[in-house]
Amino acid sequence: MRLPLSFAALFLSVILQQLSSGGVGPLDALSGFALNFTTAQIGFLGSAHFIGFFIGCWWAPRLMGSVGHSRAYAAFTAAGVIGLVAHPLLTTAEAWAVFRIATGLSVAGAYTVIEAWLQAEVTNQTRGRAMAAYRMADMGAALVAQMLIGVLEPAHYVSYNLLALLCCTAMLPITLTRRAQPATPSAPRLRPGLAGARSPLAVAGVIVSALSGASFRMVGPIYGAGVGLRADQIGLFLAAYIAGGAAAQYPVGWLADRVDRRTVLIWLSVASILVALATASLPALPAPAVMAMAALFGVVTYPIYSVSAAHAHDFADSSERVELSAALMFWYAVGAIAAPYGAALLMAAYGPSSLFLLIAAGHLMLVVFGLIRMRARPAERRTPYVYAPRTSFLIGRLLSRQRDDRG
Repeated sequence: MRLPLSFAALFLSVILQQLSSGGVGPLDALSGFALNFTTAQIGFLGSAHFIGFFIGCWWAPRLMGSVGHSRAYAAFTAAGVIGLVAHPLLTTAEAWAVFRIATGLSVAGAYTVIEAWLQAEVTNQTRGRAMAAYRMADMGAALVAQMLIGVLEPAHYVSYNLLALLCCTAMLPITLTRRAQPATPSAPRLRPGLAGARSPLAVAGVIVSALSGASFRMVGPIYGAGVGLRADQIGLFLAAYIAGGAAAQYPVGWLADRVDRRTVLIWLSVASILVALATASLPALPAPAVMAMAALFGVVTYPIYSVSAAHAHDFADSSERVELSAALMFWYAVGAIAAPYGAALLMAAYGPSSLFLLIAAGHLMLVVFGLIRMRARPAERRTPYVYAPRTSFLIGRLLSRQRDDRG
């Protein structure tokens, strides 16, 4: 118990930040629906979130260098609060897109500060347990955040104020801790081309991972409403996806450490195509079956980012790990910015099921590209599979030692 207690302030801030940021996406989707936003406008709100997320990932290490960890965290949290409380003041899609940029920037900046602090505090002996506790705090809060939509009334100022209160509260553990602030880490160079040079398939994999995850989480509530789910059921629908993804990490990781990662990636995409097509072709499923399909969708799509990242790191040396992780995050952000808006345009034109047809098409292209790459070169030396959260450009610092120590 000493390890979780020693990082209690960091983990509590993660939980509160995730409850706030994880809840705003589905709330915005259903609120936009209630305010008669078009499907394309609702999708663009999801894309705006990832625009802010990318800006926050890039800017946060530089702001920490200027003002320190605690002040940077307070500034990013304040941006999130402003974005949340401003929602009821201007109820236009254009204004909400700006507000979502602010909330996306907030969550990326907050995670960057927390992960920089965590990196400075862990030792070789505590790294594995600290990361396990961190993942549990983050994913557990993400599960609960999706289900908040069942108690938050769409397009109501109280709902946004409650999320703003959670965001404000996340500031307290970090700013009031007595632990000394660590030295500010240097910002990793952003070299998107590094990921392509090490593994073109990994780049394709993280982009398709963004297509699956970002579109599902940002416009999935529109699909849920389109197939007749209530607000509380939509929350369970989104939570089932995260739960399925969490449950898949260990068995997929075990397999990816024993079989050619490209084979694992291809078969995950094949399974994703089958699940997506089944979901698209059976829109009249009862609610429990829709939840089960969402969980299965999480099982087959959520680990794709981590498998792709592990494959890229197989072709990198230790000195490139941090910059390679940042480059993969960049390509994920590119896909995540485009995916929700593109999916929303298709849903507006062809109905809710087209969300899963788009995802199936993306995975089909990944399968074809994966088969081409398997013929281009043999598998490389192995680094261990590591679950790679898509949280900040600094996550690579926390994971690089795990890859090298166990490789």
